[in-house]
Amino acid sequence: MNDNFFKITDDEFNKLKKIIFDNFGIHLTDQKKGLVYTRLHSVLLKYGHKTFDEYYNYVSADKTGHALDELVNKISTNFTFFYREEDHFEFFIKTVLPESIEKAKLKNENDLRFWCAGCASGEEPYTIIMLMMESMAASYHSFSSGILATDISDSALNFAKAAVYPEDRLHKLPPLYRNKYFEKASRDEFKVIEKVKKEVTFRRFNLMNTTFPFKKRFHAIFCRNVMIYFNQETRDALVGRYEQMLEPGGYLFLGHSETISHKMYSFKYVMPAVYRKEGP
Repeated sequence: MNDNFFKITDDEFNKLKKIIFDNFGIHLTDQKKGLVYTRLHSVLLKYGHKTFDEYYNYVSADKTGHALDELVNKISTNFTFFYREEDHFEFFIKTVLPESIEKAKLKNENDLRFWCAGCASGEEPYTIIMLMMESMAASYHSFSSGILATDISDSALNFAKAAVYPEDRLHKLPPLYRNKYFEKASRDEFKVIEKVKKEVTFRRFNLMNTTFPFKKRFHAIFCRNVMIYFNQETRDALVGRYEQMLEPGGYLFLGHSETISHKMYSFKYVMPAVYRKEGP
């Protein structure tokens, strides 16, 4: 099939835009039409669809959910790297982790509950576990200290579970962590060691679910560089759900290009892209 055969009309783009928004909350502006074309072009070739309208009908008719999964895997962007936005990690170690440990002790609990929502390919949760292990040392194992990491993309989660990363993803990571918590996988790839891997629980989860199925509230939620894909209404609703799922005094981490109208909620601004839920 000739690659030049494909074009995406405004009507086709709007149909795909709506199905993506309705299922995943991702808001595609008209400027993303070229991105949609580029990301989905290979999928049309793969299945022999002659138009984007044919592809849309295929996705709409598929009852297995496979076609929708493939669609969101293609559209979502999952590139990140270890120790991204390092000021957040410094604040986590110096403030959030000690406060969370103290709260757990006061309640006679032994679990520290942290959630990476929109974890992409896993660099963020693995970074947090390494920092916790280094900071807590032997006391790490006196707590139930793992982390929940969720994403909508199966391909991103599979990459995260494999935990093998190109060397350039580690360029921001301090040498101590690189040397202690990775092993060489190939000439230019590194693998997260097993004792770190087993501390992260990866799950597929759609943040557009109107209720979250977690039994206990979290001490901190990381949702960085995720809400940039949502419109304001969707962001506000999601922040409201995060508020419900945070312990009083718990922290919400966003990406540096993201803000929330914290006057709408019980959040207090702490530092760029970090908010604390009011409470003891």
